Amino acid sequence: MESTCPHLGADLGHADIEDTDTGLVAVCPWHRYDFDLRTGHSETGLKACTYVVQVREGNQPDPDNIVVWVEAPGEGSWEVVELRPVSEDFADPPALPEATAGVTDTQIQSIQDDPSSDPKTLLEFAVLILNTADPELKVQRTRRAVNAFRTGKLKSIGRSKNLAVHPPDVPPRDQLTIVQPGKVTKRGKAGSLKSRIAILHALANIEQWAIDLAWDIIARFGREEINGEPLPHQFFSDWLKVAEDESKHFSLLRRRLVELGSYYGAHTIHAGLWESAQQTSQSLSARLCIIHLVHEARGLDVNPTTIAKFRSAGDAESVKVLEIIHHDEITHVTAGHRWFTYLCEKTGLDPVATFRKEVKEHFSGALKGPFNEEDRRKAGMTPDFYEDLRGENDQYTGTAVKPDFRSESTANVAVSYDMPSQ
Repeated sequence: MESTCPHLGADLGHADIEDTDTGLVAVCPWHRYDFDLRTGHSETGLKACTYVVQVREGNQPDPDNIVVWVEAPGEGSWEVVELRPVSEDFADPPALPEATAGVTDTQIQSIQDDPSSDPKTLLEFAVLILNTADPELKVQRTRRAVNAFRTGKLKSIGRSKNLAVHPPDVPPRDQLTIVQPGKVTKRGKAGSLKSRIAILHALANIEQWAIDLAWDIIARFGREEINGEPLPHQFFSDWLKVAEDESKHFSLLRRRLVELGSYYGAHTIHAGLWESAQQTSQSLSARLCIIHLVHEARGLDVNPTTIAKFRSAGDAESVKVLEIIHHDEITHVTAGHRWFTYLCEKTGLDPVATFRKEVKEHFSGALKGPFNEEDRRKAGMTPDFYEDLRGENDQYTGTAVKPDFRSESTANVAVSYDMPSQ
């Protein structure tokens, strides 16, 4: 069965499975609509798409090779782009190693938060998390918000409700030393333990900013209407999944730093990635293009190189973490592409031409290869989007991504929000 409820887009992966007189049904967590798992039909009159799935024995000469056969999803051209296990494991940091005995509890240990005071709307939750300085608390609140929305406990987006607290110009950071991008700790090429720790620390910093960027697209653009229509619920579901993934990535990297004898906060960080929020603050189309289809897509190009360096260094545990991150990032670029093409369809624009226009107006310099065409294509980014493309915005001060990391911009800047009057 498809994973999206045909009513308002709830994630049926979190549906209750109930046994009825007519067979098993999936019950949507938002409005309790039931869908027959075999036919997809609902008593409400709606229908979810279903596909025949069979477990078949393999052909000779290897009869033990079991094959999962799935019915083709309708007519027309289609292809399977990827089959892979999905990791949803978060990592709680282990006990402090002796090397970090002087670190305070708030630098490494989980902070307990009171869920009873959680916001009642999604936009209020987004603002709360953007204003949360402690990274572990940011992860906890993200997980609670995502779960509450998926299970129907958080029922309102909050489009019409005024916000008592506004998002920060720059999300705050706790127990971290922020410097200019050129003054961060030198990272090296992953050949030594010191270098690998520095690289993982830099990536953890990027993931923390990525959590905020996912919540920022909800807080900043959640009230927008496209041709008089509000953004559908699936928009919020997709970006909540991105926020959850980025939180997962941060928790995995944070634990790995401790396992290697360090901790998050042991090195300086910079706030350069937040510049992209400033550069795209007035346009959802530009935000999707620059953050997700330029910066995150560039991550798909460079992540395999970083993984290969850690593998050559014999750091298998870090490789596991980096591979989880890379696979998830493909789905984040996919989300960016999905909602960008949605906007183009609603406004009658050509996606390729519009993407190239947005990059020219909101980015500076060429989109540099080599490109990971295979993974970009999985996310919907065909070469006609990005080949031979150069941004022409001289006021954009972001730099090209460095060889071993996801995209990093270069300035700590303020961000403004347009909010309803109180």
